[in-house]
Amino acid sequence: MQETRVSQKDAFQLILDAIDVGTFKPGDRLVESDLAERFGVSRTPIREALQRLETQSLLKRDGRSLIVASLDHNQLAELYVVRAELEGLAARLATKHATPEEVRVLCDMLEDDKKRLGDPAALSRANRRFHKQIHLASHNRHLVRQLDLVHRTMALLATTSLAVEGRDKAALDEHEKIVAAIKSGDGEAANQALKTHISKAYETRLKIDAESLRD
Repeated sequence: MQETRVSQKDAFQLILDAIDVGTFKPGDRLVESDLAERFGVSRTPIREALQRLETQSLLKRDGRSLIVASLDHNQLAELYVVRAELEGLAARLATKHATPEEVRVLCDMLEDDKKRLGDPAALSRANRRFHKQIHLASHNRHLVRQLDLVHRTMALLATTSLAVEGRDKAALDEHEKIVAAIKSGDGEAANQALKTHISKAYETRLKIDAESLRD
C-alpha cells in the first residue's frame, strides 16, 4: 500500500513537472500507456496521477481522452487577481518573519539572475525559485499551500512573459524593489511592490495573447 502511494505521488510530480517545463503543452493529449512507458512507472499510479491532475483542473476531458487544460481570458484574469493578493501577503509577512539568512538568499538570487538575462527559459525557472523563496519566507504554511496551487495553474501558460523584449530586465528591477522592501522591514512597500510586479506580468501576458490573436 505504501509503495503504491509513493509511486502515485512520484507519477503525479513527473507529469506536473513535464507540464511546468513545457514538455506537455495546453491541448496535448496524455495517454496512460505512453506516460507509463515514458516515465518507467506502472499504469496504476499513472492513472491515479491523471485523475488527481484532472481534479485540480490541470487536465480536462476531450471525449474519452484527457488533454492538458488551457486558460481562457476570464480564467487568466481570475488567476492573476488571486496571485497578486496572495503573493503580496507573502511579501508583507516576509518583512516580519524572514530570517537574515533568507534575506541574503533572496539577495544572492537577484545577483545570479542578472547573469541569466537573455535566456528566457533559465530566467523563468529562476523566477519560480525566487517567488517560492518569498512564499517560504512568509513562514505561513497555509499561505504557502495556496500559492503552490496557484503556481501549478501557472504551468498552463504555454509561454513565459519573460521572453518579451525588455520584460526580463524590468522584472529583475521589480524583484530588486521587492527584496529592498523586505530587507527594510516595510510590509506595505513589500506588498505593493509585489502586487505591481504581478500587475506588470499580467499586462505583458495580455499583450502576448492579443498578439497571438492578431497572428
